[in-house]
Amino acid sequence: MAWHSGFGRLCAVFLAIFSFSFQGASSQLLVSPFGHTLVNALAGSDVTLLVSFTGADDPTVTWLMGRLPVVTWTIGSDVPPDIAEDRKKVLNIEPNGSLTFVNVTLGYTSNYTFEMTKSGLAKSVTSFTLEVFEKIQNVILAQPDFAIEGPKPFTLQYSMLQGVVQQQMWFFNDIEINSNSRYTVEERSLVIHGANRRDTGRYTVFLMNPFSRICPLIVSPPSHGTPLFICDLFIDGPEKPILEALPAQPFYLSGDTLSVSCKAEGFPLPTAKWDFGSQIPDQLNGVLNLTNVQTNQAGTYTCTLVNEQSKEKLQMNITLKVYETVRQPDVLGAVVLLYVAGGTPQAVLSFPTLDDTSSGAETFSLTFNASDNLNGKTVTCMADHPVEQNQCSVTASSPMKFLPSVRTRVSSDGKIVVTIECVSETSPEAVVSWSQGNETVAAGTTYQISSNATQLQIRDYNVSNFILQNYTCTCSNPLGSQRREVHLQGPSISDFSLFRNLNGTIVTLTWEVPPTSVVTGFDIQMKGPYLPNKSRNGTQKRGSADVFHTIQQKPGSVRSVDIFFLDPSLTYRFRVIPKALMTEGEPSEVQRIGPGEGLSRAAIAGIAAGIPCSLLFIVLLCIAIYFCFHSNKNKSRQTRYPVSRAVEKAITTQTETTPHNLLTGGLKSPPDYNRLNLTPSERSMALPTFVPPAPVRVATTV
Repeated sequence: MAWHSGFGRLCAVFLAIFSFSFQGASSQLLVSPFGHTLVNALAGSDVTLLVSFTGADDPTVTWLMGRLPVVTWTIGSDVPPDIAEDRKKVLNIEPNGSLTFVNVTLGYTSNYTFEMTKSGLAKSVTSFTLEVFEKIQNVILAQPDFAIEGPKPFTLQYSMLQGVVQQQMWFFNDIEINSNSRYTVEERSLVIHGANRRDTGRYTVFLMNPFSRICPLIVSPPSHGTPLFICDLFIDGPEKPILEALPAQPFYLSGDTLSVSCKAEGFPLPTAKWDFGSQIPDQLNGVLNLTNVQTNQAGTYTCTLVNEQSKEKLQMNITLKVYETVRQPDVLGAVVLLYVAGGTPQAVLSFPTLDDTSSGAETFSLTFNASDNLNGKTVTCMADHPVEQNQCSVTASSPMKFLPSVRTRVSSDGKIVVTIECVSETSPEAVVSWSQGNETVAAGTTYQISSNATQLQIRDYNVSNFILQNYTCTCSNPLGSQRREVHLQGPSISDFSLFRNLNGTIVTLTWEVPPTSVVTGFDIQMKGPYLPNKSRNGTQKRGSADVFHTIQQKPGSVRSVDIFFLDPSLTYRFRVIPKALMTEGEPSEVQRIGPGEGLSRAAIAGIAAGIPCSLLFIVLLCIAIYFCFHSNKNKSRQTRYPVSRAVEKAITTQTETTPHNLLTGGLKSPPDYNRLNLTPSERSMALPTFVPPAPVRVATTV
């Protein structure tokens, strides 16, 4: 880590984050036996029928003896396996589903079937044959006193105190006898048909099972006397060893499960013992079960086969290869592109797009100077490993624009803790620095900087020490930098809303705070009728408050609250006050709920401003109507006189005669009747004598 920090401030760091994917196996339940499916066991010993499975977690297994289920269990379950009551002392199921027989007896010789099931998957089955033997002991031969020549059959028989015979062979003078017209080989007997003198000789029976061999010798008796019986024990082996790893693969991956078995021929059957260097791994009946194998378990395993009778030994080796896939790479360094892939064995690494002649193992680096042509350039890497061959890529970039985040909490000692975080996406990783004004921020009692420098914590009891402070964070790498300022402000509310349910009995208050506001808690206040609350004497508190009072207090991380037990017929008002410890900020706007919820402040202000304007408009309208009415009234009072028919006729014929020819036609102008209304002083001459005109028809036009 020191090496990284020492180089981290140099001119270029190229950070690569690589990932590798593997093709997963299809979901299929597979069961296979470990070792041979024909298992021989000596009575009184322990033996295990070994199985392995893949494709499911915690499947259900069932062991059948013939057609009879004897064990049922769900692998990994805490519930004990269901074992037949009369077999619990002998049968035991292993964690991986294998079946172990403890102190097995002859009665357990049978065919066994292993069934595994899992919901949604097809059932998988495998079978075993278990044969239990006793050592052959105390063989006794029986024959007639004399063999009489003739057609009567002559029978040689044997019996034994204990033992199970797997194979018997009869010999006449060391020549094996097979069943034919003269001989019949039966269980524990040999029948000679039509015996004669040519059948005189030595008869031998060879008895064998995997754990013992017996050969009684029968010598043809003399004419008088008792037959002579001679028994020999043959010991040989171990020989022809077989070492086998299942499943058979050239190598194994970390986390795999496998078994390694060791067997050989011989009499009695040789025993196997495994060694791994100076360690003795867990083993059962010469079989190693390696689950979740790791790379430190790779190497050479030695199997020692021993004949317990002759003490003859035989050793064989098997080498296991365990590989670790390319792990998640890491990148360190400065002015370099450093690719760490790991893996066992080590992967061969290269960057062909930058340099096709260089490569390395496990850790490989290339050095480049920071330049503009690297910004936004994609670099391809290659990893060559025995397990797989993969490629990956990374794009170098300068720090992206970012928005600092601000969080506030209260520490255990009662201080306000403000955390400012600056994170910018960049490759290689950006180096973050902090400053206040023109001074660099140093870690101490008041300021604490995280290990990766992306977070700055400010601790103080007084919120006034936070307000009006400007903090600057700078994210930079060799390809560029980004700089952002954070101006902390006091507790405040930026948005406040109210939502009620259909019945009006519950309201939800929601609010937001500015991103850089220092807030540690909120007071939820209400003005209006008291909410129902049982007092100590069992009665409900009634009445109302004309001022806001606090009904709930919430921490600074909360942004909503529910108010219950409201009366839909009453009016309530709510607001939220932000706080930084004991310092209160400006209250939020007031939200109202109740019948006739009224108009908003803007609507009321609009109405208040519109009323004077409306009154002025009405007054002006009335004045205009008055003047119009008065004007029309004066016009209607003027004297209007009737027009003579001659004038009317002249008007109607105006289109035929031009106006300047009306008087030239000998017509006289009508008299000026207005002059009749003049006062005596206004008249210039005496009024003429009035002579009434001749009666004429007149019409008045209004």
